[in-house]
Amino acid sequence: MKKKMFFGGNDIKEYVDRKSSEIAIFPVAYDGTSTWIKGADKGPFSIIDVSPNLEFYDIETDSEVYKHGIYTAPDIPLDCSPEVMVKRVEKKTLELIDEGKFVVTIGGEHSISAGSVKAHVSRFKDVSVLQLDAHSDLRNEYEGSRYNHACVMARVKEMCPIAQVGIRSMCVEEKANMDRDRVFFAENIVGKTGWFEKVVDKLSKNVYVTIDLDVFDPSIMPSTGTPEPGGLNWYEVTGLLREVCKKRNVIGFDCVEFCPKKEDKSPDFIAAKLIYKFLTYIYYYRKSNVV
Repeated sequence: MKKKMFFGGNDIKEYVDRKSSEIAIFPVAYDGTSTWIKGADKGPFSIIDVSPNLEFYDIETDSEVYKHGIYTAPDIPLDCSPEVMVKRVEKKTLELIDEGKFVVTIGGEHSISAGSVKAHVSRFKDVSVLQLDAHSDLRNEYEGSRYNHACVMARVKEMCPIAQVGIRSMCVEEKANMDRDRVFFAENIVGKTGWFEKVVDKLSKNVYVTIDLDVFDPSIMPSTGTPEPGGLNWYEVTGLLREVCKKRNVIGFDCVEFCPKKEDKSPDFIAAKLIYKFLTYIYYYRKSNVV
């Protein structure tokens, strides 16, 4: 990571100390198993780089979540196999959780989520995972690895229950590993109402959320490794996240599969804004949720 580079930049520099911060941003610059557009390893730093341009006051909630403290952890060595990477991510995430941090993991490709989820499942009870994604990621193995980005939810499903939202692309082999009662296909929810509550009903008390940015329609989020047409819009994604925060206890989340483009920085800002907005909801509604 660049020296002195942290989420939020100088505008919130009084609230980035490791010891006093309640929130930890953990960048995981891994792109070892991506199968189409490479560049997800540049994602975390591009998101952090644009984050100083955020307005840190949230109109909707009349709050400033950064005052809870947002520490940006250093990146870790990741010139390794996906299996080793997952173990390293798990170890670092456990370290941050044990310091009392709310951990936000920024990818990097989706395979990194297996390590983060494993750490959270080992420290919290009654956990389910909410996946926002264009792809089901339920292959048992792909290109010789069980930890390929196309297999991440198969690994997560071995740890705890999952609910999948925004899915609109999968291979036929994944059907056997899919619980269709817990899947909300994009074609059934985009432009519709009443589905937020149905998603929340599938979730347990404690929820980990994994956000693959290709859940968004590529018209607003083109900077992903595997863009798919027909995705969700900003208010559909944030509306669901708000409803989850109202009704459940979010224990951690990740934001993955961001592949920055030099010629267009708006997707970088959308990703940073999404992370900050989700943190805003989590801390605003946490008063009514008991960990």
